[in-house]
Amino acid sequence: MTEQQGTPDQLPAQKGQGGSGLAVFEFENFRGKKVELSGECKDVLEKTQRVGSVIVESGPWVGFGRPSFAGEQFVLEKGSYPRWSTWTSCQSSYNLSSFRPLKVDSADHKLHLFEKAGFEGRKMEIVDNDVPSLWAYGFQDRVASAKAVNGTWVGYMYPGYRGSQYVFEHGDFKHWNDWGATAPQIQSVRRVRDMQCPPLPLIPIPLPTQNPKLNPNLNATSPATQGPAEGTQPLL
Repeated sequence: MTEQQGTPDQLPAQKGQGGSGLAVFEFENFRGKKVELSGECKDVLEKTQRVGSVIVESGPWVGFGRPSFAGEQFVLEKGSYPRWSTWTSCQSSYNLSSFRPLKVDSADHKLHLFEKAGFEGRKMEIVDNDVPSLWAYGFQDRVASAKAVNGTWVGYMYPGYRGSQYVFEHGDFKHWNDWGATAPQIQSVRRVRDMQCPPLPLIPIPLPTQNPKLNPNLNATSPATQGPAEGTQPLL
């Protein structure tokens, strides 16, 4: 069985379908019982037997695999999710049991990733860009701590925005357990914005050409030198 896209093949939400912010439906393709949410919900399964599809009229939101905001995380930006494969690529985990709105504190985005817990080891700074592969920019897949300096982000276990998702709202994350992970592995990250989000690619893209208008502002550094990491150069 092939792995499917984990971030939206989203369709534009129709006016009036989910006017309260987020609407969940019992079955796929927006059929069956409908539950509208305007704020956090610790256990939507008290209101419906299951969640088969979702419409986000205003967002973004994060859904959780278990009640009380526990378990796998699934970022839901503005749009329509007609079946489970449109909000996750984890075929062994796709249940949605609780929801809360995501905090979007800034239109600017800056994220610091660290190799070791407690903000130690090699560091990567990402500014106002999405990164489908950390490896492509000379950074390893081990991410043990992070600082969301500006904006809200989502990290993925695998390249191309696939696998388990981890939300980084504004603040410090000294250990991978702080963002709900069981291992210090992240291989791609992207910004979460309060807008319609287009489909994302399934595979890493090549390094961009040296065009300052296209290059992300990425910088992998070592705390000892605060210069470029060995074998890499910052993209300015």
